[in-house]
Amino acid sequence: MKIVTLNLNGLRSATSKGFFEWLPRQNADIVCVQELKAQLRDLTETMRAPDNYHGYFHCADKKGYSGVGLYSRREPDNLIEGIGIPEIDLEGRFIRADFANLTVISLYLPSGSSGEHRQEMKYFFMERFFPVLQTLAESGRDVVLCGDWNIAHQIIDIKNWRSNQKNSGFLPEERAWLSTLFDQLKFVDVFRKINREPEQYTWWSNRGQAWLKNVGWRIDYQIATPALADTARSVSIYKNERFSDHSPLIIDYDYDYDYDYDYDYSL
Repeated sequence: MKIVTLNLNGLRSATSKGFFEWLPRQNADIVCVQELKAQLRDLTETMRAPDNYHGYFHCADKKGYSGVGLYSRREPDNLIEGIGIPEIDLEGRFIRADFANLTVISLYLPSGSSGEHRQEMKYFFMERFFPVLQTLAESGRDVVLCGDWNIAHQIIDIKNWRSNQKNSGFLPEERAWLSTLFDQLKFVDVFRKINREPEQYTWWSNRGQAWLKNVGWRIDYQIATPALADTARSVSIYKNERFSDHSPLIIDYDYDYDYDYDYDYSL
């Protein structure tokens, strides 16, 4: 099973940069996308359902803002948009698809970089989202949360860590919250389970020559429950083409998500 996640920084923009020409060549089973910046009525047929994929979306109420989506070769057995908290769900930040015992979530955490009010929203999200994560961790299901978490976890995950210690995305409180997911809830950062090399980034500022100089942040993750994480066989960050200011994170799992079960999806 191959899963791809990418913050598109605008679905229409990524489309114009060749995203949907690139996608079929990846032979991915599931593709999670974030920051659609579009409403359902804005999507072409290719954007809604590329060849051999079913598309599902949770758009923000605000035009040209946020939004998440998920493409899958197999139709989900169950689909959930949002986490049931209006202030969060209005921004289109969570969509969940269940396939037998597998749960795949496309997730987009708020960024606090535009001001204190957005940082407060980020903290609000983190506080309210933690019980959801706890329920998922305890559900007995194989779970993977894919997306832009807007947090670089460790020093190894950001180029200029010293100068960013007081900036959103690398604040001690944010990093500690992410550590709690790994240490307390036992979720696994799947990329780091396999690749522990430095300078492995998924986002670069458009300022200066950040991309050319690889001055980046690793803020896009596939975070999974332990049994699923143990099946990961290869990880990569695709940089040969640019569809966004983020790069696709690609992970191959030795996992058969087509296997059929009867499950209680109320968990």
